[in-house]
Amino acid sequence: MVTTAFSPETLVSLDRIHERLESARRVLFITGAGLSADSGMPTYRGIGGLYNQGATEEGVRIEEALSGPMMRDDPALCWKYIAQIEAACRGAHPNAGHRAIAELEERLDVHVLTQNVDGLHARAGSTQIIPIHGDVHLLRCTRCPWHETVLDYAALALPPACPDCSALVRPEVVLFGEMLPSAPLRALLTEVQRGFDAVFSVGTTSVFPYIAEPVLQARARGALTVEVNPGETSLSGIVDEKIAHGAADVLAAIRDRLR
Repeated sequence: MVTTAFSPETLVSLDRIHERLESARRVLFITGAGLSADSGMPTYRGIGGLYNQGATEEGVRIEEALSGPMMRDDPALCWKYIAQIEAACRGAHPNAGHRAIAELEERLDVHVLTQNVDGLHARAGSTQIIPIHGDVHLLRCTRCPWHETVLDYAALALPPACPDCSALVRPEVVLFGEMLPSAPLRALLTEVQRGFDAVFSVGTTSVFPYIAEPVLQARARGALTVEVNPGETSLSGIVDEKIAHGAADVLAAIRDRLR
């Protein structure tokens, strides 16, 4: 049982969430870097965000460095900052929040829409995951069918070359300015159309429409909507319950109440 000291307001919210989840069947968790922050990884935007520093050492914005055009025009620069993200993932383990979401599958039909590219949801045991931005550990050649899953980038020469055709290798992640991959996008649309009894936005600033829209649709349908984020976002004044607290503690408390 979680023994975290929550504020009285948070305890009331947790009780209301528990009451609504007692009759729920399908639940969606939308997760961002704020969830993995409890595994020791930095966030991207918001409190302590990697993208809050402005220009990189090279004088370009981080969104430009981590973009599709930069991967094409200056792959060494793009890979430099991709490698920083992978280095932040290295050695990280699923935290209590990841595990709580996975364990809720014992009682609910749980789906996870994650912006994170760290693979921690799968390692925690979640089985219905939509990795909308990909996984930094999956590599593919930009020319031929070669692909590989790697544990980390420690043995990679950056930028890496394909062992089969010597073309540029890149990770299976969505860079700035690139289209979302069609398969996970179709999966998301299908599940949202089926509807959810509850939608949780956890540790994300919800700046992308496809991340905010499932929450907005659930709210319009009368489903439970919850935001777990220490900071304020465009969804904070819209959801049924806003909990300004760390994600891992809150998710573990929700799991414990449903046991």
